[in-house]
Amino acid sequence: MEDLPAAAIKPRRPDAVLFVCGMNAIRSPMAEAIASAMLPSGVFVASAGVRKGERDPFVDAVLEEEGLSLPKRQPRTLEDLDDDYFDLVVTLSPEAHHAALELTRSSAVEVEYWPMPDPSGTTGTRNQILDAYRDVRDRIKERIVDRLVRVENR
Repeated sequence: MEDLPAAAIKPRRPDAVLFVCGMNAIRSPMAEAIASAMLPSGVFVASAGVRKGERDPFVDAVLEEEGLSLPKRQPRTLEDLDDDYFDLVVTLSPEAHHAALELTRSSAVEVEYWPMPDPSGTTGTRNQILDAYRDVRDRIKERIVDRLVRVENR
């Protein structure tokens, strides 16, 4: 059997995915909601933050535009997770990437870094702020489709 170049090997869809960002208030809950809606029901999806954050109303607004929601969900930290077995940990900020590498240092968990801007510092009109959140939502959705939706099943 001949060796295939790494680029020719298609990644398989993981059975359990964790999205991590700084405070689990914007990027990772968006990713959790989008992935949960797009992936088969057998794929476990969760999100957490390195630190505890507060729920962000702009996240609810831009998810609602896609027909998605995070009903009564509050931000949680990595320590708050009930389950710590994941095939794939996707980090969305430098702080989260560092924490995930430390957390998974002694386990066989794949960690991928998907750098995403933090829209929380955006100023201007409500529409300008929403546009920044929409941009992050759309970038996350595109990465989820490319990496998790368009892959081979086991």
